[in-house]
Amino acid sequence: MSIPLADSQATEALGRALAGTRPARAVVHLRGELGAGKSTLARALLRELGVQGPIRSPTYTLVERYPIPGGEAWHLDLYRIGNAAELDFLGLDGDEATLWLVEWPERGGQALPAPDLRIDLAQAGTGREAGLEAGTATGRAWLEALRKKAGLQPLSAG
Repeated sequence: MSIPLADSQATEALGRALAGTRPARAVVHLRGELGAGKSTLARALLRELGVQGPIRSPTYTLVERYPIPGGEAWHLDLYRIGNAAELDFLGLDGDEATLWLVEWPERGGQALPAPDLRIDLAQAGTGREAGLEAGTATGRAWLEALRKKAGLQPLSAG
């Protein structure tokens, strides 16, 4: 599914829509170049889930944890890691988080759980474009709920 995003407000609206349709447990891989809107999307999603106070970028801490309804969200930014083995030092136990938001997931390799949803953000003219792809049945159900809520075109097979 491809969604045009005219500006940062549209990126935030997508984050809110994702929050409003999210499953109980999910892993999201956020991909895109620097400045593509990964953190903007993650912040909007977390804010919509009720996170109060500052939502810090995990650029230097690598992971920020936030209480959300039904559990805990982990926002990871792996841009600064040298290799996937460094994730061992973060003490990430996949059973603790009910929502993973992972920026630069390609740097985490096999040390990360597979994504239920992959979101590729890219510059498109004066705005951006978000490509959303399900990786699991959970992700497919999430995309279908998002499509219905946002009035988007039906998902194509594949």
